[in-house]
Amino acid sequence: MAESPWWIDKAGARPHKKWMQVMGLERKEGNELKYAQQHLANERTFLAWIRTAVAVIGIGFLTTSLHFTVGIHRNPRIDVIAIILGLFSCGFGIAIIGLATISYLHKKRQISRETFVPSSPIILFVAFCMVILIIAVMAYFLFVGF
Repeated sequence: MAESPWWIDKAGARPHKKWMQVMGLERKEGNELKYAQQHLANERTFLAWIRTAVAVIGIGFLTTSLHFTVGIHRNPRIDVIAIILGLFSCGFGIAIIGLATISYLHKKRQISRETFVPSSPIILFVAFCMVILIIAVMAYFLFVGF
């Protein structure tokens, strides 16, 4: 008989207690309903970050596709700016998704443990990258001359 993975207990019926602790899923008596609103708010925040990431990726695709389909001026320097802008937007959107997932899991664990630590570094990173993205879009439009 094959040995079960480390995260499954010997009976094979439920996840191993250590695995539950690592994932922040351990249950406390009477804690489930008490913090249901906080868990639901955490999920709504996660989905808002996902919507933001989709919008940022959309900006990159839109700028790049408009440049190469409508492109009035074909200048190699402007072509490179459009490509870099599209790649930066896609990379930034993927980073937002990754950071949102990490933040969601940390907040879930903090709610279960009844602790709270603000996520300032993630917010500062996203704000900084948004400023860079806006400056890049403005530079693109200045070079193109719309």
